[in-house]
Amino acid sequence: MVRSNFERGLTELHNELINMGAMVKEAIENSIKAFMASDFELCRAIIAGDKAVDDKEKQIESKCLWLIAREQPIASDLRLITTALKITTDMERIGDHASDIAELTMRIPEKNIFSENEHIHLMAKAAVEMVGDAITAYLGSDLPLAKATEVKDDAVDDYFNLIKREIAEVFATNAEKTDNAIDFLLIAKYLERIADHAVNICEWVRFSQTGEHKNTLIF
Repeated sequence: MVRSNFERGLTELHNELINMGAMVKEAIENSIKAFMASDFELCRAIIAGDKAVDDKEKQIESKCLWLIAREQPIASDLRLITTALKITTDMERIGDHASDIAELTMRIPEKNIFSENEHIHLMAKAAVEMVGDAITAYLGSDLPLAKATEVKDDAVDDYFNLIKREIAEVFATNAEKTDNAIDFLLIAKYLERIADHAVNICEWVRFSQTGEHKNTLIF
């Protein structure tokens, strides 16, 4: 009976993580859409919706702590719960960055040279794919997918370096666009951080499956 209650709790936790994953993936997709289209109404909706992501994080944390305190999980189960706690934190940060992108978008004029930048489109696409794949890897306990997703971070970093060079050219040739260029660079930086959080999720997938994290055996 005790084990049955615990397994039911794990199922509920899994479902909550599915919901949160869908929320943050939609938030980042919408933030990119809003930036590309200068859709300030969508930006405001993203910013307002960030509270729901924060609330979901608190719900999941409470569920995890309840399972630890009440059910006394064995080591393999404890890894699953620890992973859920860590991944929830990364997903919350992804939601925060989506809101950050929305706030910056509202500071850039509707007619700008940045939303048409080819590299930001490619970078955004790669970052969004990484988030989706990382969450899928966790939910499916798919270690090969997690490893493949981590590798994609190099491409995101490459796009960010290209964008930095392009911004440097804007600083040199379009002094009147300096403020907007800085905001654009920050948007690219948030995309880079989103990809980093996706990598973190993948690292915790490895931990949940093997007990190892960053080459360190934990339990």
